[in-house]
Amino acid sequence: MILESAIAESGEMDEAARSGFLNRRSFLLGSAAGFGALGLTGCATTDGMSLAEAQALYGPVPDKKFPIPAVDVSKIDPKYYRRTVRYETKEAPGTIIVDPGKYYVYRVEDDGNATRYGANVGREGFLWSGDAYVGRKAEWPVWTPPREMIKRQPEAAKYAGGMPGGLDNPLGARTLYLYQNGKYTLYTIYSTSDPETIGTNLTSGCTGLLSQDMIDLYSRTSVKTKVVVLPV
Repeated sequence: MILESAIAESGEMDEAARSGFLNRRSFLLGSAAGFGALGLTGCATTDGMSLAEAQALYGPVPDKKFPIPAVDVSKIDPKYYRRTVRYETKEAPGTIIVDPGKYYVYRVEDDGNATRYGANVGREGFLWSGDAYVGRKAEWPVWTPPREMIKRQPEAAKYAGGMPGGLDNPLGARTLYLYQNGKYTLYTIYSTSDPETIGTNLTSGCTGLLSQDMIDLYSRTSVKTKVVVLPV
């Protein structure tokens, strides 16, 4: 999702949008825009995955609606690559656990394992914790700017009726909407194509995964799936 204290049901905005550029990068990067490439040298990463394996894992996705480009893996710390890890928890397989303090999202698997994804999370003052569940799912969802943003940035008014799904849409290719007690929390787990944001705090409480990771998680997550957000 995006960065703004005012969050619309279908999306949020980050403070970088003040620059007036209505595009995905300006919505998402915020303070993360200043991060340079981390750089991968040699034939293997520090996480034991070869560069070729990482490039294959985050390669282009021939999505039926909008082909998703490959991720520049040199801009991601290898510790945030998707992988299966040991993860002891009492939560049932399929549960999603968000650990904002470590910038990870886990999908609990069987036998004490979990699939771990690198993530971006809420910035200071917007972090939250607690239990929720996936109330609905959407592929290439529509994004609607909050009224407060439109007042501050009149150029955003062109999307008052909603920005159609697509590569430039801030919500990305897939979105899981989080609910509590039958009500939408205004928080989501969404997809981003900006590798520089992974491992950073930039949202208003939503959690972003790389598109390739989000598609993997989305495909294995059903409505009503439990989501646990850990305290920092």
